[in-house]
Amino acid sequence: MGFTQLENDTGLNVLNGFLEERSYIQGYEPTQADVAVFKALNGKVPNAEKYPHAARWYHQIASYSHEFDSLPGDSSKDASHYGPEVVQALAETVKEGGDDDDIDLFGSDEEEDAEAERLKEQRLAEYRAKKATKPKVVAKSMVNLDVKPWDDTTDMKELEKSVRSISLDGLVWGQSKFIPVGYGIRKLQIGCVIEDDKVGVDDLEEKITAFEDYVQSVDVASFNKL
Repeated sequence: MGFTQLENDTGLNVLNGFLEERSYIQGYEPTQADVAVFKALNGKVPNAEKYPHAARWYHQIASYSHEFDSLPGDSSKDASHYGPEVVQALAETVKEGGDDDDIDLFGSDEEEDAEAERLKEQRLAEYRAKKATKPKVVAKSMVNLDVKPWDDTTDMKELEKSVRSISLDGLVWGQSKFIPVGYGIRKLQIGCVIEDDKVGVDDLEEKITAFEDYVQSVDVASFNKL
């Protein structure tokens, strides 16, 4: 079961919980999954005090709004195709004494309460079984790097090509863009996901600055645990 009811607290609670340990709806970079859920909010910005993880995600995805059409993924799917298999937070609220009249978890009416309860228990059982067999999560981080050239004559495409040529176990390069910094000079901002036990940021910076024909310096723009 994907994301629904994002216009109210019920759906926002689910979205906030889902994003507590995630930066994106799917994978480690913005995709059409993020676009679908973002659009389902209809411009409603999650309250940062009530839904800090959803608010953080919303502002991050909003910064990619001019790139929505070019992000990877299936743009034909809506928000209901993404998210948790079972809306566990809602199910637990019902089990603990929530008002079934207020929370229509499976879209059932009063005559179908028994069937809805059976489906809910079945899906919860499937969710718990899958969660119990889920492999141990590998600690990962998302890093955005600012790579600065020597001057406006530096071939930025070759600079990016050199950076992406770095191949390490536990390193996956993500999206990148060139950002003007003044006087005709642009810097490369590039994202990557690293496995914390295998790749160190200091080692990565050292490898990038080794391309001394192109690179003047490297700075960490952002670092977030996944």
